[in-house]
Amino acid sequence: MTLALAVRNLARNRRRSLTTLAAIVVGAVAILLFGGYTRNIRYGLQMGFVRSSGHLQIQHKDYFLYGSGNPAGYGITNYRHVMDLVRHDPVLAPMLTVVTPTLQLGGIAGNFAAGVSRTVIATGSDIDGQNELRKWNDFGFEGTPGNLALTGTAPNAAVVGEGVARVLQLCEPLHIRSCPAPEGAATSASRSAGSGLPPDIAALADAEVPQKLQDSPGAQVPGTSQGIAPPSAVAGSPRIELLAATARGAPNVASLAVIEADTQAVKDLDDIYVALHLEQAQRLVYAGDPPQVTSIIVQLHHTAQIPAARARLEQLLRTTLEDQPLEVQDYETLNPTYGQTIGFFAAIFGFIAILIGVIVLFTVSNTMSMAVVERTPEIGTLRAIGVRRSGIRKMFMMEGILLGLAGSVLGIIVALVLAFLINHGGITWTPPGRTDAVPLTVRVWGEPKPMLGVAIALTLVTVVSSWVPSRRGARTNIVSALRHA
Repeated sequence: MTLALAVRNLARNRRRSLTTLAAIVVGAVAILLFGGYTRNIRYGLQMGFVRSSGHLQIQHKDYFLYGSGNPAGYGITNYRHVMDLVRHDPVLAPMLTVVTPTLQLGGIAGNFAAGVSRTVIATGSDIDGQNELRKWNDFGFEGTPGNLALTGTAPNAAVVGEGVARVLQLCEPLHIRSCPAPEGAATSASRSAGSGLPPDIAALADAEVPQKLQDSPGAQVPGTSQGIAPPSAVAGSPRIELLAATARGAPNVASLAVIEADTQAVKDLDDIYVALHLEQAQRLVYAGDPPQVTSIIVQLHHTAQIPAARARLEQLLRTTLEDQPLEVQDYETLNPTYGQTIGFFAAIFGFIAILIGVIVLFTVSNTMSMAVVERTPEIGTLRAIGVRRSGIRKMFMMEGILLGLAGSVLGIIVALVLAFLINHGGITWTPPGRTDAVPLTVRVWGEPKPMLGVAIALTLVTVVSSWVPSRRGARTNIVSALRHA
C-alpha cells in the first residue's frame, strides 16, 4: 500500500517529479562519465608503466634510494641464477609473463664530429624481453605496440631521445622534423671535415683497463674487436661516443651507431634518454669483470597478483637468496608520478561527486518539502483515521527512494549511451606523461561496481533528503492539518 501511494503521489505532480528526476539523472551521468574517464587514465598509466618497468623489480638493497647512476656499486651479481630461480619457482611460474634484466648507467654522450656533448642516462636492456613486456594488455586497450627499434640490430646500435638528438645535432641525419639547428651554429657537415673521435678519448679504453684484463684469454676489452663493435656495424647511421666509468673507476668509451630518435613522454627524460643493448652496457661498465645488472624486471599476468608474487619473492630473498642483499620494489614505488596522477584525479572526482550529491540533496529536499505543504490536509486525514507518524514518514521516504532508483537506472542507461558515442566518436587527447594523442575513452560498460555504487549513493542521498520533510509532515498537528482542507 505504501509503495502504491508513493507512485500515485509522484504522478500527481508530474512536472515537479520529472524535474527532480532529471537532476538525479544528470548527476548520475556526470559521475559515471567522469569516473569512467578517470578509470581509463588509471588503466592507461598503469599499462604504460607495467610495459616499461614491469609489476615488480628485484634490485640490490638501497639501489632505489642511492644507486641511481652507480651501477658498479649496486649491481646484482649472478643475476642469471636469480632469474632462473624466479622463472622456475612453482609458486611464481604460473603468475609470470616476463622476467628480464636491465642495466642503467650515467655517462656523457658526445658527437665529436659536431663538437657537442651532454650528460645522459643510458639503459641497457635485453631487447627480446622488452618486446615481450610491451605485449601486456590486461585492460583491453586497442592496438599493440610494435617491436623496439633496437630489435635485430648490431651490438653497438643505440636509440636516443629526440632531446638528445637535438643537442647532439643529429636531427638532420636522423630525419627529425621540427628540429632546427641552433641559430648561428655551424652544421655538423661543415664542422666534421677531417674530424672524429679525439685520440685521447679513443685511448681511454685501452690505456685505463688493467693490463691483466687485456692479457687474459677471452677478455672483452672495450675498443677492441672482442669488445665494442666498430662504428661501421650499422652502416649509414650517425655515430656518438658514450663515456662512462667502469666498476674499477676507470673511464671507458663506447662508440655507438644511433639508428633512431624516439620521443619520450617527458622533456626532461627526452633530453637524457639513451637505449642500448644489455651486453653493450655491461661491456661499458664492467669491462672484463663478470657482468651485472641493476634490476630484474618481473611482469605478471594480472596486477592483482602483485601481493602474492611479492610475498613469494621476499620469501626467496630471505631463504634461497639470502647470500645476496636484494629487495623487491613494485611499479607504484618505482614510478611516483603514477600515484600522484591518480591522487590528483581522485581528488577532482571526489569534489565533483560531493558537489553533485549536494545538488541532488537540496533538489529532492525541496521537492519533498513542497509535497508536504501541499498535502497537509491529506496528512491530517490519514492521521485522523489512525495512520501512525511512522506511516507518514514511510510514505514520503518511499517517494524519495523511488526517485533515487528511477534516476539512477535512467542515469546509467544514458551514461552507457553517451560513453558509447564518445568512445566511437574519434575524439583524441594527450594524457599526462605522453607527447602523442590517444583516443578519448570513457569506461562505463563492463564496470558493474561503479554503476552499482552510483545507484546506491544517489538512492541514499534521496532517502536522507526526504527524511527531514517527512519527519516534519508526520509531526503535524491533526487539528491544524484538517483546518487546511
